[in-house]
Amino acid sequence: MRMPAGTIISAIIALKPARSSSRIGATSKGIDRLEKQTWVVRRTNPSDRRSSLLDLTDDGLQLVEVAEATFTETLAELTAGALDGPTGLAAVQVLSALRSVLERHRIGLPTG
Repeated sequence: MRMPAGTIISAIIALKPARSSSRIGATSKGIDRLEKQTWVVRRTNPSDRRSSLLDLTDDGLQLVEVAEATFTETLAELTAGALDGPTGLAAVQVLSALRSVLERHRIGLPTG
């Protein structure tokens, strides 16, 4: 099952101390740029005050929806004809099963 972009409530990025302070700075600067574009708003994580949660704004959600549509269209163009027939069906079934396992174990999903 594919989760539509409209169901994405928040994108969460933990800003916990890392081994390298340069990574923290780069992450923080990246988030600053997202905030400046009004795509996200930063708030304190109530479970861990050392980290922040990022909520997508309406503009951010719209950007995600456009990006997802662009990705889907481009993927369809690049794979046109390559996934036809039984081989393509088998590939789709394997990828669907893999996605189900990843979702069941909450791998790659936002937390918080």
